[in-house]
Amino acid sequence: MRLSPRLHRFVAILFLLSIAACTPPTIPPPEVPPPPPVRPLEPVSWEGLDGWAEEDPRSALSAFNASCRTMRNRPGWRDVCDEAATVPAGDLAAVRAFFETRFVPHKVRNPDGTDTGTITGYYVPDLRGSRVRTERFAYPLYRVPDDLLVIDLRSVYPELGNYRLRGRLEGNRVVPYHDRAGIDGGNNPLRGKEICWVEDPVELFFLHIQGSGRITLDDGQIMVNYAEQNGHPYRSIGRLLLERNEMTRDQMSMQNIKLWGERNPDRIGSLLFENPSYIFFREMPAGGEPEGAMGIPLTARRSLAVDPRTIPLGAPVFLATDWPDRPEPLRRLMVAQDTGGAIKGAVRGDFYWGMGNEAGYYAGRMQKPGRLWVLLPVGMTP
Repeated sequence: MRLSPRLHRFVAILFLLSIAACTPPTIPPPEVPPPPPVRPLEPVSWEGLDGWAEEDPRSALSAFNASCRTMRNRPGWRDVCDEAATVPAGDLAAVRAFFETRFVPHKVRNPDGTDTGTITGYYVPDLRGSRVRTERFAYPLYRVPDDLLVIDLRSVYPELGNYRLRGRLEGNRVVPYHDRAGIDGGNNPLRGKEICWVEDPVELFFLHIQGSGRITLDDGQIMVNYAEQNGHPYRSIGRLLLERNEMTRDQMSMQNIKLWGERNPDRIGSLLFENPSYIFFREMPAGGEPEGAMGIPLTARRSLAVDPRTIPLGAPVFLATDWPDRPEPLRRLMVAQDTGGAIKGAVRGDFYWGMGNEAGYYAGRMQKPGRLWVLLPVGMTP
């Protein structure tokens, strides 16, 4: 029997409804709660420190005592600082007992829960310079500019921590300060703020990265130390050379970057401008180690630059990494006494190797994976 068009449509609708009735309803998947936030500092036992049993921490005690010049005024540190000053510095057993009984190790973890990061190295380079500009000495080091504004918003926005804004006034507006290209590119907005001039732009660039240097002038020697920064983010020229296949990861070192600059004098200027960050210096008398971010002299092979958003400045930090020039473990108790524009992230450290050529040899080759444990006084909650 042939159905009428109206009846045909009615039958089709009934058929579709029957199929829908047989189809189970769609149930949305249950919401998965977000993972709990990772604690950046996790207390562990001393047995959890890789290499602690073989470490001789006596020189670290001396570095920690230096930190206590400022640390003793912080809550929770006075008693441990007072006791540190009484520990016999040459007695290995007493020094080890002090750290093991007065501190709790805390493993440092990244936000994703991993505990490995990058360990680099820095040092105090030696340069030759002149108080006046000459054909040989043509590259200036600058003091802090008069028009640099440093704006601290912690009282209004405590969540910003140690973050500070840097800029300059343009009319009634605060604008970003000049970047590297704007300072060294020819307009010379800082004329008159020169401390001295040096002979090599690549050595000067690495002086900016190291933060301190010893400069031999015709009339003697001076030390220059980090005073301020222009507020622009640091960009690694080593990483750029890797991305552009100018050298391999195995070849990457400060020394090879200098060689690349010597072989490419027409390209080195534009490469350096890729890093907009710029450091301003202060002049200090020569002699002794430079001061770190705490305002106290650093200790070669015991001072570590860290990100203070995770690791408190002045605290002892146990480091597990490898030597920069060979695949051998480097396990050492350090003290967090410095910071740096490129030292960002929880598991991130910059190993201070000291002054001169030997220190430069190690610092220039130091880029290793590593782990960190912060030592906090017993009873202190991170």
